[in-house]
Amino acid sequence: MALIVHKYGGTSMGSTDRIRNVAKRVAKWMRAGHQMVVVPSAMSGETNRLLGLAKELAPSTMNEAYGRELDMLAATGEQASSALLAIALQAEGVESVSYAGWQVPIRTNSAYTKARIESIDDARVRGDLENGKVVIVTGFQGMDDQGNITTLGRGGSDTSAVAVAAAMKAAECLIFTDVDGVYTTDPRVVPEARRLKTVSFEEMLEMASMGSKVLQIRSVEFAGKYKVPLRVLSSFTSWDIDIDEEAKSGTLITFEEDENMEQAIVSGIAFNRDEAKIAVMGVPDKPGIAYQILGAVADANIEVDMIIQNLSKDGKTDFSFTVNRSEYTKTVDLLRNTVLPGLGAEEVVGDTKICKVSIVGIGMRSHVGVASTMFRVLSEEGINIQMISTSEIKTSVVIDEKYMELAVRALHKAFDLDQPAS
Repeated sequence: MALIVHKYGGTSMGSTDRIRNVAKRVAKWMRAGHQMVVVPSAMSGETNRLLGLAKELAPSTMNEAYGRELDMLAATGEQASSALLAIALQAEGVESVSYAGWQVPIRTNSAYTKARIESIDDARVRGDLENGKVVIVTGFQGMDDQGNITTLGRGGSDTSAVAVAAAMKAAECLIFTDVDGVYTTDPRVVPEARRLKTVSFEEMLEMASMGSKVLQIRSVEFAGKYKVPLRVLSSFTSWDIDIDEEAKSGTLITFEEDENMEQAIVSGIAFNRDEAKIAVMGVPDKPGIAYQILGAVADANIEVDMIIQNLSKDGKTDFSFTVNRSEYTKTVDLLRNTVLPGLGAEEVVGDTKICKVSIVGIGMRSHVGVASTMFRVLSEEGINIQMISTSEIKTSVVIDEKYMELAVRALHKAFDLDQPAS
Protein backbone atom coordinates (compact mmCIF):
# COMPACT_ATOMS: atom_id res chain seq x y z
CA MET A 1 0.00 0.00 0.00
CA ALA A 2 1.50 3.30 -1.13
CA LEU A 3 0.74 6.75 0.23
CA ILE A 4 -0.21 8.97 -2.73
CA VAL A 5 -0.95 12.71 -2.76
CA HIS A 6 -3.32 14.10 -5.41
CA LYS A 7 -3.61 17.82 -6.09
CA TYR A 8 -6.48 19.22 -8.16
CA GLY A 9 -6.50 22.72 -9.63
CA GLY A 10 -9.35 25.20 -9.76
CA THR A 11 -10.63 24.14 -13.18
CA SER A 12 -10.71 20.50 -11.99
CA MET A 13 -12.91 21.67 -9.08
CA GLY A 14 -14.89 24.16 -11.19
CA SER A 15 -18.39 22.66 -10.81
CA THR A 16 -20.25 20.00 -8.87
CA ASP A 17 -19.98 17.65 -11.87
CA ARG A 18 -16.20 18.10 -11.95
CA ILE A 19 -15.94 17.63 -8.19
CA ARG A 20 -17.96 14.42 -8.56
CA ASN A 21 -15.48 13.21 -11.22
CA VAL A 22 -12.56 14.05 -8.91
CA ALA A 23 -14.24 12.01 -6.16
CA LYS A 24 -14.67 9.03 -8.51
CA ARG A 25 -11.00 9.25 -9.54
CA VAL A 26 -9.78 9.44 -5.93
CA ALA A 27 -12.05 6.56 -4.95
CA LYS A 28 -10.56 4.50 -7.79
CA TRP A 29 -7.04 5.06 -6.45
CA MET A 30 -8.12 4.20 -2.91
CA ARG A 31 -9.87 1.01 -3.98
CA ALA A 32 -6.66 0.01 -5.77
CA GLY A 33 -5.09 -0.17 -2.29
CA HIS A 34 -3.49 3.27 -1.84
CA GLN A 35 -3.69 5.62 1.12
CA MET A 36 -4.92 8.92 -0.30
CA VAL A 37 -4.33 12.54 0.69
CA VAL A 38 -5.98 15.09 -1.61
CA VAL A 39 -5.16 18.80 -1.83
CA PRO A 40 -7.76 20.78 -3.84
CA SER A 41 -7.67 24.38 -5.00
CA ALA A 42 -10.65 26.70 -4.68
CA MET A 43 -13.29 26.36 -7.40
CA SER A 44 -12.22 28.14 -10.58
CA GLY A 45 -12.72 31.91 -10.30
CA GLU A 46 -13.65 31.85 -6.61
CA THR A 47 -10.42 33.40 -5.26
CA ASN A 48 -10.64 36.21 -7.84
CA ARG A 49 -14.27 36.81 -6.85
CA LEU A 50 -13.40 37.06 -3.16
CA LEU A 51 -10.41 39.33 -3.70
CA GLY A 52 -12.51 41.50 -6.02
CA LEU A 53 -14.98 42.06 -3.19
CA ALA A 54 -12.11 43.00 -0.88
CA LYS A 55 -10.78 45.47 -3.44
CA GLU A 56 -14.15 47.24 -3.56
CA LEU A 57 -14.05 47.74 0.20
CA ALA A 58 -10.31 48.24 0.68
CA PRO A 59 -8.86 51.12 2.73
CA SER A 60 -6.67 53.68 0.99
CA THR A 61 -3.58 52.38 2.79
CA MET A 62 -2.64 48.72 2.28
CA ASN A 63 -1.09 47.65 5.59
CA GLU A 64 -0.45 44.39 7.45
CA ALA A 65 -3.90 44.41 8.99
CA TYR A 66 -5.44 44.51 5.51
CA GLY A 67 -3.13 41.66 4.40
CA ARG A 68 -4.31 39.56 7.34
CA GLU A 69 -7.95 39.97 6.36
CA LEU A 70 -7.18 39.19 2.72
CA ASP A 71 -5.78 35.84 3.84
CA MET A 72 -8.73 35.22 6.15
CA LEU A 73 -11.02 35.83 3.18
CA ALA A 74 -9.09 34.02 0.43
CA ALA A 75 -8.63 30.88 2.54
CA THR A 76 -12.39 30.24 2.50
CA GLY A 77 -12.31 29.25 -1.18
CA GLU A 78 -10.21 26.14 -0.54
CA GLN A 79 -12.17 25.34 2.59
CA ALA A 80 -15.39 25.21 0.57
CA SER A 81 -13.95 23.00 -2.20
CA SER A 82 -12.39 20.62 0.35
CA ALA A 83 -15.68 20.13 2.17
CA LEU A 84 -17.54 19.63 -1.12
CA LEU A 85 -15.02 17.00 -2.23
CA ALA A 86 -15.36 15.18 1.13
CA ILE A 87 -19.13 15.13 0.66
CA ALA A 88 -18.77 13.82 -2.91
CA LEU A 89 -16.47 11.04 -1.69
CA GLN A 90 -18.96 10.09 1.00
CA ALA A 91 -21.58 9.81 -1.75
CA GLU A 92 -19.19 7.33 -3.43
CA GLY A 93 -19.20 5.22 -0.29
CA VAL A 94 -15.69 6.33 0.72
CA GLU A 95 -14.99 7.55 4.25
CA SER A 96 -13.39 11.00 4.06
CA VAL A 97 -12.59 14.00 6.19
CA SER A 98 -11.48 17.52 5.24
CA TYR A 99 -9.15 19.81 7.18
CA ALA A 100 -8.24 23.46 6.78
CA GLY A 101 -4.49 24.14 6.80
CA TRP A 102 -4.63 25.45 10.36
CA GLN A 103 -6.27 22.23 11.58
CA VAL A 104 -3.46 19.92 10.38
CA PRO A 105 -1.62 22.21 11.25
CA ILE A 106 0.55 23.58 8.45
CA ARG A 107 2.81 26.17 10.11
CA THR A 108 3.99 29.18 8.10
CA ASN A 109 5.71 32.49 8.67
CA SER A 110 3.61 35.66 8.94
CA ALA A 111 4.15 37.11 5.42
CA TYR A 112 0.47 37.58 4.60
CA THR A 113 -0.60 36.74 1.02
CA LYS A 114 2.76 35.05 0.29
CA ALA A 115 3.66 33.07 3.41
CA ARG A 116 6.20 30.25 3.43
CA ILE A 117 5.66 26.82 4.97
CA GLU A 118 7.91 26.09 7.95
CA SER A 119 6.58 22.76 9.25
CA ILE A 120 3.71 20.28 8.98
CA ASP A 121 2.37 18.13 11.83
CA ASP A 122 1.07 15.03 10.06
CA ALA A 123 -0.06 13.04 13.14
CA ARG A 124 -3.76 13.79 12.70
CA VAL A 125 -3.67 12.98 8.98
CA ARG A 126 -1.83 9.69 9.55
CA GLY A 127 -4.36 8.64 12.17
CA ASP A 128 -7.21 9.11 9.70
CA LEU A 129 -5.34 7.27 6.95
CA GLU A 130 -4.77 4.32 9.28
CA ASN A 131 -8.52 4.26 9.90
CA GLY A 132 -9.17 3.89 6.17
CA LYS A 133 -10.22 7.45 5.39
CA VAL A 134 -9.32 9.69 2.46
CA VAL A 135 -7.92 12.90 3.95
CA ILE A 136 -8.53 16.19 2.17
CA VAL A 137 -6.30 19.11 3.15
CA THR A 138 -6.99 22.64 1.93
CA GLY A 139 -4.29 23.92 -0.38
CA PHE A 140 -2.83 27.42 -0.42
CA GLN A 141 -2.99 28.08 3.32
CA GLY A 142 -1.61 27.55 6.80
CA MET A 143 -1.26 29.24 10.17
CA ASP A 144 1.45 31.43 11.69
CA ASP A 145 2.79 31.30 15.27
CA GLN A 146 0.13 33.77 16.43
CA GLY A 147 -2.69 31.58 15.13
CA ASN A 148 -3.48 33.79 12.14
CA ILE A 149 -4.57 32.16 8.87
CA THR A 150 -2.02 32.75 6.11
CA THR A 151 -1.98 32.03 2.38
CA LEU A 152 0.95 31.05 0.20
CA GLY A 153 0.39 33.19 -2.89
CA ARG A 154 -1.08 32.29 -6.27
CA GLY A 155 -0.50 28.66 -7.17
CA GLY A 156 0.12 27.91 -3.50
CA SER A 157 -1.94 24.73 -3.57
CA ASP A 158 0.85 23.11 -5.61
CA THR A 159 3.26 23.99 -2.82
CA SER A 160 0.85 22.69 -0.16
CA ALA A 161 0.52 19.37 -1.97
CA VAL A 162 4.26 18.87 -2.42
CA ALA A 163 4.95 19.94 1.19
CA VAL A 164 2.40 17.42 2.50
CA ALA A 165 3.91 14.73 0.26
CA ALA A 166 7.39 15.59 1.56
CA ALA A 167 6.33 15.62 5.22
CA MET A 168 4.57 12.26 4.88
CA LYS A 169 7.20 10.72 2.58
CA ALA A 170 4.58 9.95 -0.05
CA ALA A 171 5.46 7.56 -2.89
CA GLU A 172 4.42 10.19 -5.44
CA CYS A 173 2.64 13.52 -5.74
CA LEU A 174 0.31 13.77 -8.73
CA ILE A 175 -0.61 17.29 -9.85
CA PHE A 176 -3.88 17.04 -11.81
CA THR A 177 -4.44 20.12 -13.92
CA ASP A 178 -6.10 21.36 -17.12
CA VAL A 179 -3.08 20.39 -19.25
CA ASP A 180 -1.80 16.88 -19.82
CA GLY A 181 1.82 17.56 -18.90
CA VAL A 182 4.78 19.88 -19.38
CA TYR A 183 5.30 21.06 -22.96
CA THR A 184 8.31 22.39 -24.82
CA THR A 185 6.46 25.72 -24.69
CA ASP A 186 2.88 26.98 -24.45
CA PRO A 187 0.89 25.22 -27.21
CA ARG A 188 -1.34 28.30 -27.46
CA VAL A 189 1.67 30.21 -28.76
CA VAL A 190 3.33 27.38 -30.69
CA PRO A 191 0.83 24.74 -31.87
CA GLU A 192 3.74 22.39 -32.67
CA ALA A 193 4.84 22.26 -29.01
CA ARG A 194 5.41 18.72 -27.71
CA ARG A 195 4.60 17.14 -24.38
CA LEU A 196 7.72 15.97 -22.54
CA LYS A 197 7.55 12.50 -20.99
CA THR A 198 10.22 13.45 -18.47
CA VAL A 199 11.95 16.63 -17.38
CA SER A 200 14.62 17.11 -14.71
CA PHE A 201 13.92 19.06 -11.53
CA GLU A 202 16.58 21.58 -12.53
CA GLU A 203 14.91 22.21 -15.87
CA MET A 204 11.44 22.41 -14.31
CA LEU A 205 12.72 24.83 -11.69
CA GLU A 206 14.17 27.10 -14.36
CA MET A 207 11.05 26.85 -16.53
CA ALA A 208 8.80 27.66 -13.56
CA SER A 209 10.96 30.62 -12.54
CA MET A 210 11.14 31.86 -16.13
CA GLY A 211 7.37 32.04 -16.54
CA SER A 212 6.04 28.53 -17.25
CA LYS A 213 2.66 28.45 -15.46
CA VAL A 214 2.31 24.67 -15.19
CA LEU A 215 3.70 24.56 -11.63
CA GLN A 216 4.36 27.20 -9.00
CA ILE A 217 8.13 27.60 -8.57
CA ARG A 218 8.05 27.00 -4.80
CA SER A 219 6.37 23.64 -5.33
CA VAL A 220 9.23 22.59 -7.61
CA GLU A 221 11.79 23.87 -5.07
CA PHE A 222 10.09 21.79 -2.36
CA ALA A 223 9.97 18.70 -4.56
CA GLY A 224 13.65 18.98 -5.46
CA LYS A 225 14.78 19.68 -1.90
CA TYR A 226 12.87 16.77 -0.36
CA LYS A 227 13.11 14.39 -3.34
CA VAL A 228 9.36 14.14 -3.88
CA PRO A 229 8.52 12.29 -7.13
CA LEU A 230 6.25 14.67 -9.00
CA ARG A 231 3.97 14.04 -11.98
CA VAL A 232 1.87 16.57 -13.93
CA LEU A 233 -1.17 15.06 -15.66
CA SER A 234 -4.65 15.92 -16.89
CA SER A 235 -7.77 15.82 -14.75
CA PHE A 236 -9.92 15.85 -17.89
CA THR A 237 -9.27 12.27 -18.90
CA SER A 238 -12.13 9.92 -18.03
CA TRP A 239 -12.08 9.18 -14.30
CA ASP A 240 -12.24 5.42 -14.99
CA ILE A 241 -9.09 5.34 -17.13
CA ASP A 242 -6.99 2.30 -16.23
CA ILE A 243 -5.00 3.19 -13.13
CA ASP A 244 -1.73 1.76 -14.48
CA GLU A 245 -2.09 3.84 -17.64
CA GLU A 246 -2.96 6.94 -15.60
CA ALA A 247 0.04 6.38 -13.29
CA LYS A 248 2.37 6.60 -16.31
CA SER A 249 0.71 9.49 -18.12
CA GLY A 250 1.60 13.19 -18.17
CA THR A 251 5.13 14.37 -17.43
CA LEU A 252 7.34 12.91 -14.72
CA ILE A 253 9.67 15.40 -13.05
CA THR A 254 12.76 13.41 -12.17
CA PHE A 255 15.84 13.75 -9.98
CA GLU A 256 18.16 11.83 -12.25
CA GLU A 257 19.48 12.84 -15.65
CA ASP A 258 19.35 9.23 -16.79
CA GLU A 259 19.65 7.61 -20.20
CA ASN A 260 15.89 7.47 -20.61
CA MET A 261 15.50 11.24 -20.50
CA GLU A 262 14.87 13.05 -23.73
CA GLN A 263 18.30 14.14 -24.83
CA ALA A 264 17.90 17.63 -26.22
CA ILE A 265 20.24 20.58 -25.88
CA VAL A 266 17.23 22.77 -25.12
CA SER A 267 14.19 21.17 -23.49
CA GLY A 268 11.83 24.11 -23.50
CA ILE A 269 11.12 27.78 -24.13
CA ALA A 270 9.60 29.68 -21.20
CA PHE A 271 8.25 33.21 -21.25
CA ASN A 272 6.79 35.72 -18.84
CA ARG A 273 4.63 38.68 -19.77
CA ASP A 274 4.39 39.90 -16.16
CA GLU A 275 7.73 41.71 -16.14
CA ALA A 276 8.60 45.37 -15.68
CA LYS A 277 12.02 47.02 -15.96
CA ILE A 278 13.23 49.77 -13.63
CA ALA A 279 16.42 51.78 -14.09
CA VAL A 280 18.02 54.07 -11.51
CA MET A 281 20.00 56.56 -13.59
CA GLY A 282 23.16 58.41 -12.65
CA VAL A 283 24.01 56.39 -9.56
CA PRO A 284 27.35 57.20 -7.85
CA ASP A 285 29.68 54.30 -8.63
CA LYS A 286 30.89 53.36 -5.16
CA PRO A 287 30.72 50.32 -2.84
CA GLY A 288 27.36 49.59 -1.26
CA ILE A 289 25.19 51.21 -3.92
CA ALA A 290 23.58 47.95 -5.06
CA TYR A 291 22.68 47.16 -1.46
CA GLN A 292 21.24 50.64 -0.88
CA ILE A 293 18.91 50.15 -3.83
CA LEU A 294 18.02 46.47 -3.59
CA GLY A 295 18.11 46.29 0.23
CA ALA A 296 15.23 48.74 0.42
CA VAL A 297 13.35 46.81 -2.27
CA ALA A 298 13.87 43.50 -0.43
CA ASP A 299 12.75 45.04 2.86
CA ALA A 300 9.48 45.93 1.13
CA ASN A 301 9.05 42.21 0.29
CA ILE A 302 9.44 42.87 -3.46
CA GLU A 303 11.17 40.14 -5.48
CA VAL A 304 13.83 41.24 -7.97
CA ASP A 305 14.65 39.13 -11.00
CA MET A 306 17.29 40.23 -13.53
CA ILE A 307 19.91 42.82 -12.54
CA ILE A 308 22.34 44.82 -14.69
CA GLN A 309 24.82 47.54 -13.70
CA ASN A 310 26.40 49.46 -16.55
CA LEU A 311 30.05 50.43 -16.78
CA SER A 312 30.96 53.57 -14.86
CA LYS A 313 31.39 56.88 -16.67
CA ASP A 314 32.54 60.02 -14.87
CA GLY A 315 31.94 58.28 -11.54
CA LYS A 316 28.30 57.54 -12.38
CA THR A 317 26.53 54.37 -13.49
CA ASP A 318 23.02 53.17 -14.34
CA PHE A 319 21.50 50.34 -12.31
CA SER A 320 18.64 48.32 -13.87
CA PHE A 321 16.55 45.44 -12.64
CA THR A 322 13.21 43.74 -13.28
CA VAL A 323 10.28 43.07 -10.95
CA ASN A 324 6.84 41.58 -11.38
CA ARG A 325 4.62 44.06 -13.21
CA SER A 326 2.17 44.11 -10.29
CA GLU A 327 4.99 45.46 -8.07
CA TYR A 328 6.14 48.13 -10.55
CA THR A 329 4.31 51.17 -9.15
CA LYS A 330 5.11 50.23 -5.56
CA THR A 331 8.82 49.81 -6.42
CA VAL A 332 9.11 53.08 -8.35
CA ASP A 333 7.35 55.01 -5.56
CA LEU A 334 9.67 53.43 -2.98
CA LEU A 335 12.78 54.35 -4.95
CA ARG A 336 11.70 57.93 -5.69
CA ASN A 337 10.41 58.72 -2.20
CA THR A 338 12.76 56.73 0.04
CA VAL A 339 15.93 55.67 -1.77
CA LEU A 340 16.67 58.40 -4.30
CA PRO A 341 16.92 61.34 -1.82
CA GLY A 342 19.82 59.71 0.03
CA LEU A 343 21.44 58.11 -2.99
CA GLY A 344 22.55 61.03 -5.11
CA ALA A 345 21.08 59.42 -8.24
CA GLU A 346 19.53 61.46 -11.01
CA GLU A 347 16.20 59.77 -11.69
CA VAL A 348 14.19 56.54 -11.81
CA VAL A 349 12.74 55.44 -15.14
CA GLY A 350 10.84 52.31 -16.07
CA ASP A 351 9.14 50.26 -18.74
CA THR A 352 6.15 47.97 -18.22
CA LYS A 353 5.92 46.84 -21.85
CA ILE A 354 8.60 44.19 -21.71
CA CYS A 355 8.69 40.42 -21.40
CA LYS A 356 11.23 37.73 -20.61
CA VAL A 357 11.96 34.81 -22.93
CA SER A 358 14.17 31.92 -21.80
CA ILE A 359 15.69 28.79 -23.29
CA VAL A 360 16.15 25.94 -20.77
CA GLY A 361 17.96 22.62 -21.02
CA ILE A 362 20.45 20.46 -19.11
CA GLY A 363 22.09 19.77 -22.48
CA MET A 364 23.36 23.38 -22.46
CA ARG A 365 26.01 22.32 -19.93
CA SER A 366 27.85 20.24 -22.50
CA HIS A 367 27.21 22.22 -25.68
CA VAL A 368 28.85 25.50 -26.65
CA GLY A 369 27.27 28.22 -28.74
CA VAL A 370 23.71 27.74 -27.50
CA ALA A 371 23.31 31.33 -26.29
CA SER A 372 24.86 32.71 -29.48
CA THR A 373 22.34 30.70 -31.51
CA MET A 374 19.57 32.30 -29.47
CA PHE A 375 20.97 35.79 -30.07
CA ARG A 376 21.39 35.13 -33.80
CA VAL A 377 17.80 33.92 -34.16
CA LEU A 378 16.44 37.00 -32.39
CA SER A 379 18.67 39.26 -34.48
CA GLU A 380 17.41 37.70 -37.70
CA GLU A 381 13.86 38.46 -36.57
CA GLY A 382 14.79 42.10 -35.86
CA ILE A 383 14.26 41.73 -32.11
CA ASN A 384 16.41 43.90 -29.83
CA ILE A 385 17.70 42.40 -26.58
CA GLN A 386 17.50 44.77 -23.59
CA MET A 387 18.87 42.53 -20.81
CA ILE A 388 20.53 39.10 -20.60
CA SER A 389 20.79 36.61 -17.73
CA THR A 390 22.40 33.17 -17.82
CA SER A 391 22.93 30.08 -15.70
CA GLU A 392 24.36 26.65 -16.46
CA ILE A 393 21.13 25.43 -18.00
CA LYS A 394 19.28 28.55 -19.13
CA THR A 395 19.65 31.84 -20.98
CA SER A 396 17.04 34.57 -20.52
CA VAL A 397 16.54 37.81 -22.41
CA VAL A 398 14.31 40.81 -21.86
CA ILE A 399 12.68 42.10 -25.04
CA ASP A 400 9.78 44.35 -26.07
CA GLU A 401 6.59 42.45 -25.23
CA LYS A 402 5.13 42.95 -28.72
CA TYR A 403 7.80 40.56 -30.07
CA MET A 404 7.24 37.82 -27.50
CA GLU A 405 5.26 35.34 -29.59
CA LEU A 406 7.51 35.86 -32.61
CA ALA A 407 10.58 35.21 -30.45
CA VAL A 408 9.12 32.06 -28.88
CA ARG A 409 8.06 30.60 -32.25
CA ALA A 410 11.42 31.36 -33.87
CA LEU A 411 13.43 29.87 -31.00
CA HIS A 412 11.20 26.80 -30.75
CA LYS A 413 11.87 26.06 -34.42
CA ALA A 414 15.58 26.95 -34.29
CA PHE A 415 16.24 24.41 -31.52
CA ASP A 416 14.16 21.68 -33.26
CA LEU A 417 11.69 21.47 -30.39
CA ASP A 418 8.91 20.77 -32.88
CA GLN A 419 10.67 17.51 -33.82
CA PRO A 420 9.91 14.23 -31.97
CA ALA A 421 12.58 13.28 -29.41
CA SER A 422 15.04 10.71 -30.66
